[in-house]
Amino acid sequence: MAVARTTDEQFSVRVLGGPTAFFEYGGLRFLTDPTFDAPGDYYAPDDHQRSGRPLLTKTAPSSVTPADLGRVDVVLLSHDEHPDNLDTSGRALLADVPLTLTTPEGGRRLGNGARGLADWEPVELDRPGGGTVTVTGVPAVHGPGAREEVEPVTGQVVGFVLTGEGLPTVYVSGDNASLDVVREIAERFGPVDTAILFAGAPRFPVLFDGALIVLDSAQAAEAAKILDARRVVPVHCDSWAHFTEGRAEVVAAFTAAGLAERLDLGDPA
Repeated sequence: MAVARTTDEQFSVRVLGGPTAFFEYGGLRFLTDPTFDAPGDYYAPDDHQRSGRPLLTKTAPSSVTPADLGRVDVVLLSHDEHPDNLDTSGRALLADVPLTLTTPEGGRRLGNGARGLADWEPVELDRPGGGTVTVTGVPAVHGPGAREEVEPVTGQVVGFVLTGEGLPTVYVSGDNASLDVVREIAERFGPVDTAILFAGAPRFPVLFDGALIVLDSAQAAEAAKILDARRVVPVHCDSWAHFTEGRAEVVAAFTAAGLAERLDLGDPA
């Protein structure tokens, strides 16, 4: 059931490149899908000689290093299996973070400091000044069609909703391509104050006949309408070769939908 907005409070979101964003919420410092490697190619794990075509290519560096961020209390990791969501540097950073919230399978793979969240499973985090922040795991589908058809190819993915007394409602989509999932989340948590939406229209010719595996720009604008989001911060739309749309396309889509005033490209790092 939709709920009323709890506050007009706004907070800064730093967009660092790819799917990585950094923000403080309820006194806790959150980082999404950490990717801090230099530009370069990523090959299949069994291609030790790098003899085949790279699976992924990073085209631009992060705007900061992990050391620049200072303390990170919680990593919100949509999934751990793909280096465009958790690269080598990001994986190393997890050792210094008290808590990583991710998929149930990812929690088991990552081990110490990681906790997997099932769909609609909440976890309460203590705020430094008293009270709690609730992080709820929400569904995400990393490709077209039914989840049970997609997961064997692209793996488990989780999104997150953050709530707390006197705090804005925040949705972090993760690598989700399903507007039906967005509708489910809106029914339970809408209207949303800030939606950090993964976009970029990534496609691979060899996967799902080249269909989208994460939202494109027009779908991100539609998601904003469904969520009745007061602010949308787009991420996951730069720095990787398989992203077929960038920020310019996001801006154009939100402008065409009459939602330009809700778009926030994030504070400079």
